[in-house]
Amino acid sequence: MFGFLKGLKITFAQLAHKKVTLQYPDVMPNWGERYRGVHKFYAEKCIVCNQCARICPTSCISLSGSKREDKKLHIDTYDINFEICILCDLCTEVCPTEAIQMTDRFELATYSRVDLYKNIYWLDENARKHDGIIESEGRTHAGGEK
Repeated sequence: MFGFLKGLKITFAQLAHKKVTLQYPDVMPNWGERYRGVHKFYAEKCIVCNQCARICPTSCISLSGSKREDKKLHIDTYDINFEICILCDLCTEVCPTEAIQMTDRFELATYSRVDLYKNIYWLDENARKHDGIIESEGRTHAGGEK
């Protein structure tokens, strides 16, 4: 009987608390500043040093570059396999030019594993969406801002 009353006390105490349910996906949660979501990539900053690919513990990053007329390396391909990526943030920490960064985007669910292979164009579009250059799906964050 004592256990029942103890449980009832906890239940009634929770009734006074504010509800924390969000109407997802219309209202997105506010993540902390250090939340690690899907990458964004700035191709113009990349110097093709290959440090991100070397430090990756799952070897999910592959990139290639070529020299152009200005004798500098320029990025040609940059691919991430999110099927095996563990979002460890090591690639962003080692990048000397901050060409690759983490976002707060977390939605990667797909019907096919092939869709988890993301290339430089998808990563660039993700960067522009995150920076507000491209309008996203019209969702608001939990704080009310879009």
